[in-house]
Amino acid sequence: MQISVIIPTFNRYSVLDRALRSVFAQSYDLNLCEIIVIDDGSTDRSSNIKQDFPAIRYFYQKNKGVSSARNFGVKKAKFEWIAFLDSDDEWEKDKLKEQVNFHLKNPEIKISYTDERWIRDGEDINIPKKFAKYSNNIFEHSLSHCIIAPSSTIIEKKLFNKVGMFDETLEVCEDYDLWLRISLSEEIGLVDKKLIVKYGGAQDQLSMKYWGMDRFRIVTLEKLLEFNTDKKDLIMAMLKKKLKVLLKGSIKYNRDADIQKYQFLLERYDIY
Repeated sequence: MQISVIIPTFNRYSVLDRALRSVFAQSYDLNLCEIIVIDDGSTDRSSNIKQDFPAIRYFYQKNKGVSSARNFGVKKAKFEWIAFLDSDDEWEKDKLKEQVNFHLKNPEIKISYTDERWIRDGEDINIPKKFAKYSNNIFEHSLSHCIIAPSSTIIEKKLFNKVGMFDETLEVCEDYDLWLRISLSEEIGLVDKKLIVKYGGAQDQLSMKYWGMDRFRIVTLEKLLEFNTDKKDLIMAMLKKKLKVLLKGSIKYNRDADIQKYQFLLERYDIY
């Protein structure tokens, strides 16, 4: 199986080296891989990574966000399977081998992901139960929040032609959006091993940058209502729940514009 490894990065030269070393340390045959770094407009020393790792394919674009960088990488990919790795994460050495073996045994499954470790301040931390991993038909388990880390995925490239790319209009929750679109019609396989490491606490992480992540998730849920699917009741129920939470928070913090917005949306869907 030939794999294009896509690493988007923005001003993370200090950790990009760690991510790349974890790729080059893979037990899988790297002669079957290409490694693509998409520099999303960095102003630090990220371009030096070309000299540090001459074997990579490095591309620079003006800053457009992580979705644009990942999509650009997919378009540049030569191979039919895509593996994403965020530049502040790293892979365990058998990550690619384990997933390749899974797909060879399950050729009908076009996307898989793995379990993960979380590290903060140099210490492993317990992962909240809500981030438990599931396999096969995981749509309902994924409605509340994102349970799939992009760095854990391998995806057959032609799947993007079917469901579309990462939504570049979403500043965050773009992964939540894509996995839900995929899981509407596809089984998502799980390699139930902790094969990636996620490092938490950095202030430049998108999850630390924005308040009220559900603001972005409701955009996805509204989009999903336009799909021809038998899951509309599940989608509507989650949309109702999130809108009520956002309205409550807006009232608590006297955000008048947001109060009007969420009241309007609740009335629009006749669930207020």
